[in-house]
Order: sequence, then structure tokens, then C-alpha cells
Amino acid sequence: MPSFDTTTNQALRLACETLQIEADEILNLKRRLAGNDAAAFTEAIALVLTCAGRVVVSGIGKSGHIARKIAATFASTGTPAFFVHPAEAAHGDLGMVTAQDIFIAISYSGEAGELVAILPILKRLGVKLIAMTGNPNSTLAKLADLHLSVHVDKEACPLNLAPTASTTVTLALGDALAVAVLDARGFKEEDFARSHPGGALGRRLLTHVKDVMRTGSAIPQVKPDTKLSSALLEITQKGMAMTAVVDSQNTIVGVFTDGDLRRLMDKPLNFSELVIADIMRKNPHTIGPEQLAVEAVEIMEVHRINQLLVADSDGKLVGALHIHDLTRAKVI
Repeated sequence: MPSFDTTTNQALRLACETLQIEADEILNLKRRLAGNDAAAFTEAIALVLTCAGRVVVSGIGKSGHIARKIAATFASTGTPAFFVHPAEAAHGDLGMVTAQDIFIAISYSGEAGELVAILPILKRLGVKLIAMTGNPNSTLAKLADLHLSVHVDKEACPLNLAPTASTTVTLALGDALAVAVLDARGFKEEDFARSHPGGALGRRLLTHVKDVMRTGSAIPQVKPDTKLSSALLEITQKGMAMTAVVDSQNTIVGVFTDGDLRRLMDKPLNFSELVIADIMRKNPHTIGPEQLAVEAVEIMEVHRINQLLVADSDGKLVGALHIHDLTRAKVI
């Protein structure tokens, strides 16, 4: 096993140098996109936006790994896309590609045999071909309808052999294209959440207050003339550490919480005679049932409360939320 001298800074120096090389190459890519490569990149955006089929991304080796990620990014941001392995494509998987699709072929040399071998079939199908290579004079670049340069001056590998900076630049260009298309489509957070329903973001953006609020008999509520003792019984039975106060039309007029009760204990009051109307907090914070549950979290955090009443557009009580309801729904 090779020896490793932890007393030197050689390893750390190489690590920092790697990051610097890759960062420099991405900045070079940025300058090209703002200059000579702007037209090609803009045309690529237009091709993807007007695609009636799907975006098919392909590559082999390290380029294949990058191609998979680019396809996944497109798919999760509103552009139907999938990865196809070029070797498998030559043995039947090309049947997944239609004339309405766009084919993005990735090869730094532009001469990957597996990709070049399937180009005649793609051309015969009439598929639009976008090549991402580091060589504009390569076979792949010349046969493509559009060439996007991922050229780098040097790899981060000390031997200048292992794909490092070139794969980083290719991935960055793929991300840039996907994000540009995302913006042009008007793709929103809600759209992203629909393709990620199992994740935390999906729960935050797809869960509405009406999905998690307590309703019907589970809502603690009393009338303004209710005695404090009866209100406390309602609070205890419903287990929300509060009760809404509503009038005869079910319109919310106030709220009374455990915290309010504790604050009353320091005052010289005749508790047996108190009615809720005299001690409730008027104009309580409310939220609508159609609002996102994450908005309820924000209200609770800003106002440092654990409960929230849910009101319809007329101010009538339709539900109640406790912070624990949002926790159980994994909104927070």
C-alpha cells in the first residue's frame, strides 16, 4: 500500500487545485455562453421548448453518468426526459425514441463509437440531435443539428487524463439548459412539488390547511357568554389547549388559550363569575382552509403561537390547527 505522509500539504494542495481548475473552467463556460456560444445555447432552449416528444439523453462511461443526471434534472423540472445507454440503444432500446423527440448525445471527444454507431438511425428517424462535446470538428459535432461546446483547457487530473473538469462543465451546462427551459416554461414551485410528492418539498407545497385541520366536533368552541369553568372543560376535552369563541352565526369573535388562563392567575378576579367574552383575545389570527399548511407554520412561528383557527371567507369557524397536527403531517 502506498505510504501517505500526513505531515505534508500535498494532498490538500491537490484538492484545492482540483476545485480551482474546475471553477475556472465553469467560468470559462460562462464567458462562452455570454459570447460566441450564446446563439447555439439559445437555439437549444428553443428546441427543447418546442419539442413535441421527450428529451433523450445519452452517453457512455463518465459521460453516461452525467447524461443520467441531466435527464433526471430535465424530468424533475417540467421537461419529459429519460436516459438511454448507447450500447443498449444499438440492441433494441432505440425503439423508445420517436421522431418527435430530441436526442442529446454527450461525448467529450465526440468520437464515442457507441454513440456514432446509432447516429444514422437517429438521422433516418428525423430526430433533432444536440451534441455536447469538447471538439467542434468531431464526428458527433458535425452530424448534429446543434453543437454545444463543453471544451476545457485542462482536466483537474494531474495526468490530464481522467474526466474531471470536463464532466463538471458538461453537468453545469446541462443544469444551465434545464434551468433556462424551466424559467421559459413558467415552471413554479407547485409544479416541482407535483413531481416530488414523496419528498419534504412536496409535502410543504401540496398539503393544504383543509388536509390537516380538525373539523366538526373535534373543534373546541364556545359562545361568548360561556362561563370560564365550562370553557376550561371544553379545552380539556378537545385537547388543543385552546378554544375558539364564536357567536350565534358561528363567526369567530375571539380565542382563549391555556396561556391566557395562566396570565389570569396573577389577577384578583372572581373566577366563578367570569365569562369568556370578558377575558378572550379578540381578533385572533386565522387562516383559510385553501391556504398551504406551510403558511400556517409561518403564522405560528411569527406570532409564537401553537394553535390557529381556520375561517372561511366570511370569517366563520370551519376548522382548527395545532402545531402537532402539522408535525404529524410532516409539514414541519
